[in-house]
Amino acid sequence: MATTPTQFAKAALAGVLALTVVAGGASAQQVNRSEKYVPTIWIDPDGCEHWAMDDGSEGFMSPHRRRDGSAVCHRSEICGVVPTDQLFATDKYAISAAGRATLQNFFQTANAFGFMIYGHTDGRASDEYNMRLSANRANAVAGVAQSVGGRVVDVRGLGERQPRADNNSAAGMQENRRVEIYCIR
Repeated sequence: MATTPTQFAKAALAGVLALTVVAGGASAQQVNRSEKYVPTIWIDPDGCEHWAMDDGSEGFMSPHRRRDGSAVCHRSEICGVVPTDQLFATDKYAISAAGRATLQNFFQTANAFGFMIYGHTDGRASDEYNMRLSANRANAVAGVAQSVGGRVVDVRGLGERQPRADNNSAAGMQENRRVEIYCIR
């Protein structure tokens, strides 16, 4: 007796299902079909959108693209450079009251879609110490942004790795101690 393509497909599907149940054992029966993937848009540090689908345990992310294939990205520009001496005491990352008020006003009036916040230090301490201090300072500034409803996209401590001036003078070191805020518009 000849087998039709439809009968062959049904037999093959039944075989795959049987193998899945046998190979998977009890776990094949534990699949919860009530979980739903929730679509969201995630903005990467470069300001580009990604579609993200996640059910809490697994998910995927793919770039959001226009019809011509180009990525959908938001323009970002440096919109604030704050000398850390105005915000923090030496070797500290707690923001002063005056610094907090200045930052809150900035984040409320910046008219930005999101913010990327990068902390920097001068070169006086070890690289490890400066990386930790700059990250703590950037996170403190990000906390102020979030407290007034600002969307923080990326926070990084870059330590002494991207100086704006020479670390051989007091004026140069002061210029290197800064928090840079990039606005995504």
